[in-house]
Parts: sequence; structure tokens; C-alpha cells
Amino acid sequence: MLRKVGLVMRKIQFTENQGPRVFADRLQQIGRELGVDIVFISPERHVSGHDWLPGFEHEKGDLVNYDIVLEQIEKHRIDHVIYTVSGFTYLKMFLKNSVLFPHSFPDPALTGYEMMKPFYQIVDKAIVQTEFLKTELSRNFGVNDVDVIPIGFSEALAERHFDPSQIVHNRILWIGRDEENRRPDLVLNYARLNPDKEIYMVFGGERYRESMKKYDIPSNVKLQFALSQDEIFALMNSSKVYWSCSKFDTFAMPLTEALAMGKIVVKPEHPCYNHISSRHSFAGNEKNWFELVNMAAASPMSHSMDNRYYAFDQFSSRVMKEGYKDFFDGWLRE
Repeated sequence: MLRKVGLVMRKIQFTENQGPRVFADRLQQIGRELGVDIVFISPERHVSGHDWLPGFEHEKGDLVNYDIVLEQIEKHRIDHVIYTVSGFTYLKMFLKNSVLFPHSFPDPALTGYEMMKPFYQIVDKAIVQTEFLKTELSRNFGVNDVDVIPIGFSEALAERHFDPSQIVHNRILWIGRDEENRRPDLVLNYARLNPDKEIYMVFGGERYRESMKKYDIPSNVKLQFALSQDEIFALMNSSKVYWSCSKFDTFAMPLTEALAMGKIVVKPEHPCYNHISSRHSFAGNEKNWFELVNMAAASPMSHSMDNRYYAFDQFSSRVMKEGYKDFFDGWLRE
């Protein structure tokens, strides 16, 4: 009989084609292979389809949903829970075996970080995606029972879609959200200044189709919304450069996928991206990003096998599976 583990995420995280949903599906599949049934649990009420509407601030919404979440946990007879948002930290009061896997973190670069901080004061066990976050949890909150397990990428997709002959040499790819922290405005400015480049901007949710209407979109920018993983990898394959200009990330899954597809990568110099450190990944900031993107696009190389080998070694779903096997072997005995 499969052991049950609850995965508590917000409703919107389960419904959008973005990192949290991809992680949830991958963890569920890995769980099956390891004899663990990952049960999805999310609140239904006080949930907004948008970020930060009055009355729907994330942590407030989490707190008023505890009864629904606990009912689901009890119905499935679950005694081990992984939760991805800090508002559910108080599950520890009801379930001894609850562990935080943060999709966000109380860093000043992120919206609502002040609201997150009190919840982190009572975290005692966590799984994080990078050594950087492990250090931050210890330094800021004294949490030292921390396992580092990356969110893997699909080797099957990275193998199926890899075809360097399809690369369009002036194609730049950016994946993110229409949020200030992700800096879509910078990408649009770059496009205006570089009309010879073809820029794809990919957004995880359909809701951004509406919010992007506030911008003047240059003709060399192509907007895409809620793509499947297959579509992401196909588009990734045809792009020469992958550019991330976010202020902060807990993992930056598209960056690891870009490495796996052999893209030349331009990323932020913030230490939260230290794990993206292969031969053809270049760190910069607002002062030099445009130059770095242009240099990457102008490179005589069309792709980087160094980046691809590095990603397969560090971040593949095989690495993720090994990490969770070791974690479950210890945790599920408790």
C-alpha cells in the first residue's frame, strides 16, 4: 500500500502552467515510482485569480482556509504534509510531520515579504531547491533541518526537442510573469532598442493576457500564454539566448531548462542564481544586460553543450528523484 503525503498549495498554483504546477505533477510522478501517493490539497475559498487584490492577500487567504485544508488532510488520513506557502506554517500545530518547500521566500525583492516573515519564525523543517536558500533559512530564521533537492526537468522533453539545426539566431526567450519583480518592462525596452531581434515573452497564466494590454508592445515581441511543457521546450530549442532579469528566485526552473536545452544564458548576478553557473551562463544587471544579450546573440556558437551536460548532471528529474528517495526514506519513518 502506498504511503500518503499531502501537498498543500494554493488553488491558483494548481491551475496555472507555471513552476508550482510543474513541480506538483513531477513530485506526484516521482512519488508513484517511490511508493508514495502525493495527494493534492488546496483551499477553495478566499482565493483570487490575481495577485494582491484587497482582501485576498496570500497569507490572509491561507489563514482563513485552515479548516478546509485540515478537513481534506483528515479525509485522506494523511499524517505527513509538504506545504509550499508560508501561510500554512501553522499546520505544524496540527501535524508534527509538516515540512515547508518554499515557492517564495521573505526577501525584500518580493512583494509581501514583510507579511511572510512572521510565518518563517516557526518553521523547523524545510526542503529547498538551492544551497543559497539553505544558507538563508539558517542565517535569517535559525532553521537548520533543511534538505536541498532541486526541481528537476524532464529528460524526455530535453532529449525529444533538442535539435540545434532549428535555432533562430536572433531569437531571445524570456519566461516570467507580469509582475514588477520579473521586470517585463526591461524586456520591452530591450526590444524597442534592438528591432533586429525577435523576442518571445512567455507568461504562465492566461490572466496575463489581460494585464499585458497596459504596455505598448513592440512589433518584434511575440507574447505567449499558458504554454504546455512540450511547447516550452520546443520554443526553448528554437531560441539562441535565454534571458532572465528577475530580482529574486527560489529556483528559476526555466533557467535550468534553458541550460538543459543548451541555450546561452544571461541571468541576474544576485547570489540566489549561483546554482546557474555553467560555462556559457553570464551574470549581469540593469546596466549591462542589454549588452550581454547582444553579445550572446552574436556569439559564433549556436548552442552550448557545456550548459546541457551541466544541467543533466545537476538538475534532471533523476537528481530530483534521488533526493526525494533519501528524504522520504528518513521522514516517512517519523
